[in-house]
Amino acid sequence: MNALISTVNPVTMTSLELVDYINSERIAEANSLCTDDMAVRAAELRHDDFLRKVPKVLGEEVARNFAGYYKASNGKQNPMYSFPKREACLMAMSYSYDLQAKVFDRMTELEQRNSPVIAMPNFSNPAEAARAWALEYEARQTAERTKAEIGTRREATAMNTASQAVKKATALERELDKAKDYASVKRMEMLYHGTRFNWRLLKSAAVEMGMPAIDVFDANYGTVKAYHASVWMEAYAVSIDAKECE
Repeated sequence: MNALISTVNPVTMTSLELVDYINSERIAEANSLCTDDMAVRAAELRHDDFLRKVPKVLGEEVARNFAGYYKASNGKQNPMYSFPKREACLMAMSYSYDLQAKVFDRMTELEQRNSPVIAMPNFSNPAEAARAWALEYEARQTAERTKAEIGTRREATAMNTASQAVKKATALERELDKAKDYASVKRMEMLYHGTRFNWRLLKSAAVEMGMPAIDVFDANYGTVKAYHASVWMEAYAVSIDAKECE
């Protein structure tokens, strides 16, 4: 019996599936912050908006390699992308690192399910056994080269990310909602391990104290309201200083 490896299609994720992943995160987070249905719907990402972002992240020439169509329920052919693992993770990373991790884990799981079945060679035949060992050796060498290449790319990406972080330190500080004197509901619920805070109460206290909330950047919603430390103290008697919460 010849040593054969079954042919399998590479694992991919469509732009529709990625949008579903993004929206599942956004809706869950929106529901945790407020019960306003309009706010929840506003947080959802449209597929056409995602499609416009793809060439900006991957480059127009690369993006064309993964372009295709799907048939909608009305029979119309609509554009979409079908990404291999690397490009799917890059698109996910452009929204959040948590999403990138989920997409990576999901595609890794699919790869494992879709792994090829290797037929055992006839080891009583020296020539066939030799070919089998040669194939195994080549596969191992290819895997090691791929691993090294991925490591190099990750290192380059990390260096580039660090460089951008230095250039945009102030903006990133706002994005991560770690401003010195203000904190959002999202940050405080993380800081106090899931304790729920009512934004309406905070808004009322801010108005009474004459210390209006400010808008801070949020990767999921664009901007969210952040309230001054004294407002948090007045409304809930809590500190926005992480050290005081330990």
